[in-house]
Amino acid sequence: MHTFFNTNLSLPLLQRGKVRDVYEVDNSRLLMVATDRLSAFDVVFDEPINQKGVILTSISNHWFDKTRHIISNHLTNDPLDSVLSASEANLVKGRAVIVKKLKPLAVEAIVRGYIIGSGWKDYQETGSICGIPLPNGLVLAEQLPEIIYTPSTKADMGDHDANIDFNTTVSILGDSLAKLVKDVSIEIYKFAADYALQRGIIIADTKFEFGLDENNKLTLMDEVLTPDSSRFWPEKGYIPGSSPKSFDKQIIRDYLETLDWNKSPPAPKLPLTIVEKTADKYTEVQTLLCKE
Repeated sequence: MHTFFNTNLSLPLLQRGKVRDVYEVDNSRLLMVATDRLSAFDVVFDEPINQKGVILTSISNHWFDKTRHIISNHLTNDPLDSVLSASEANLVKGRAVIVKKLKPLAVEAIVRGYIIGSGWKDYQETGSICGIPLPNGLVLAEQLPEIIYTPSTKADMGDHDANIDFNTTVSILGDSLAKLVKDVSIEIYKFAADYALQRGIIIADTKFEFGLDENNKLTLMDEVLTPDSSRFWPEKGYIPGSSPKSFDKQIIRDYLETLDWNKSPPAPKLPLTIVEKTADKYTEVQTLLCKE
């Protein structure tokens, strides 16, 4: 199937993000198109992952529907052909959605249920994750004694996100909004982790993005609980103390960690086998998560 690295639609292009191209529909709506671009360590690679954008959109839409009892989201459910020509709508079908134009919050809401990745490195060095003290003796990939919230800044394209503490989010968002973002993020994670576990998947950690609508109501946006924004592990074979197999782009991260690369552009070239394995994992997790 044809891969989409960039899109070129008739609507005004507002932004090319790491994965998504965002177009302006009108004063209140945007068209968001998930391409097949791959980013890791906040760097975009030259090699696309086949059908990744379609899979991300399908999974996000699934979770937006499942979590609407917790929080409203940015989807309008307007048909693509109401803002695009028939040919353009057909071109981006399955990977594009029309969403509400929101005021994005300048914080990424990261929720961790297991100790892995940068959290594990932080714990080994400091005994804590992002300043949150943890018990001694935790092992790699172990479930945390309780779910923790470790927000970060939202970096510009090509820059790295930076971990911040909760008090910093209060200074950015204000006390009540910062607390609401934290509480809602943990509630979504708890719901999703239970849902996924019933389908044989552990959600180790994830990140959410939020915006405010025209009434300053907190709204879930961008993507939610996808292989790009989360770590998914198969429950079968999971053993604390070893790095679990994954359904996400951890395959890419693990490969990159073997290279002498400073995690800054330009990105190294990815072997075809790594790209294909990653595509297979995205497809597999979509099948498991989206089944009823």
